[in-house]
Amino acid sequence: MPVRLPDGSSVPARLASFDGLLDGREHVALALGDRAVRAARRWVDVPLVRLHSECLTGDVLGSERCDCGPQLQEAVDRISAEGGYLLYLRQEGRGIGLYNKIDAYALQEDGLDTFEANLALGFDEDERDYAVAAQMLLALGVERVRLLSNNPDKAVQLEAAGIRVVGTVPTARHGSEVNGRYLDAKARRGQLSLEPASNE
Repeated sequence: MPVRLPDGSSVPARLASFDGLLDGREHVALALGDRAVRAARRWVDVPLVRLHSECLTGDVLGSERCDCGPQLQEAVDRISAEGGYLLYLRQEGRGIGLYNKIDAYALQEDGLDTFEANLALGFDEDERDYAVAAQMLLALGVERVRLLSNNPDKAVQLEAAGIRVVGTVPTARHGSEVNGRYLDAKARRGQLSLEPASNE
């Protein structure tokens, strides 16, 4: 299927669904770029891979509270240029679900950061499990990746599940007028590697 890029152009993509995954959820993978679509299982080089957790508010509704929508757009753009995979994982709200994430938003209005809000609701700071992503990659015939991410936990979990991460490629810092505290909390509490703020 054709996928639209941020500049309005489109690139070919192949959508893969999976059965029998560890968590029983419906996750999908997009093979992006001409080479990926023609020969998704026959890589000469190590593919660029993004593990992107679903964010209805950011990905679909354009919320500026987070940076998820711009990260998704960046991933499609960058991966389509080189060929690789975007794994879209149904792990809304760092794994706590959509309704709980909305409750967490209310707590953030009262001054808690995104991690503190999850804890206040009785969850861990981050409940995402990337073993399912490793399952998906292995089903696609991918055992070695370059990971498009600022989150070192993704690489750690992939390696533990049998995927060799030969390098990481950082995403940009996608700041807005309202998500500065969110990005700072990710950098401070999530130990994420974020590029310094630009003129935002």
